Amino acid sequence: MNKVLLITGGSRSIGAATAHLAAAQGYAVAVNYSHNASAAEVVVRAIQAQGGKAMAVQADVADEAQVLAMFATVDAQLGRLTALVNSAGVVDVAARVDEMDVARWRRLLDINVIGTMLCAREAVRRMSTRHGGTGGAIVNLSSVAATLGSPGQYVDYATSKGAIDSFTVGLGREVATEGIRVNAVRPGVIDTDIHASGGQPERAQQLAPTIPMRRPGTAQEVAQAIVWLLSDAASYTTGSVVDVGGGR
Repeated sequence: MNKVLLITGGSRSIGAATAHLAAAQGYAVAVNYSHNASAAEVVVRAIQAQGGKAMAVQADVADEAQVLAMFATVDAQLGRLTALVNSAGVVDVAARVDEMDVARWRRLLDINVIGTMLCAREAVRRMSTRHGGTGGAIVNLSSVAATLGSPGQYVDYATSKGAIDSFTVGLGREVATEGIRVNAVRPGVIDTDIHASGGQPERAQQLAPTIPMRRPGTAQEVAQAIVWLLSDAASYTTGSVVDVGGGR
């Protein structure tokens, strides 16, 4: 059976690391991006140079019409989906809740929560034996922030990732008899560019002393957990949230 994987937010950081690792393990990979086509193409070309199969596909995961078009493109070019990684996500600048506005919350929840749910819905429609599929696996990206709350910085981001934890457990149980496993990975402080997008490019290194392992993690370390959850090695694991946080 062909292994076809769509990774949202696959052009950078954890998504890109997952794309490379999954391709090396035989997946045909659709690398989703929102705006940066060149970054997605870099990932695709690197996979192809190693003999793998990959394509870039644009969509803002918060936009239902774009998500539907993305899945249709993957159907046509790679075949029926067997795996989904919901890696697309955003964070805003550090602030207290009483300093935040509704526009910030809507953007963050639309991408981090609604986007994940939209893509998972479309994946289930393709994978579920209820819909004529042959099964598959979904991995959502949560965050240790969901358990810590991120006071004084990103309470809204932490809230969105708490929603991902609940969604993972609920959907995992809902489709457990339909051949689909649904899990999440909860990264801790990972040295990626998401910190720069939140206005704190040095945040990962600055937080190192607060981490039991005394260092931030890497995108590759998170990707290892994601690809394991996609694999048959995790065949009895569903509705689980796996911490990859150095003990944090």
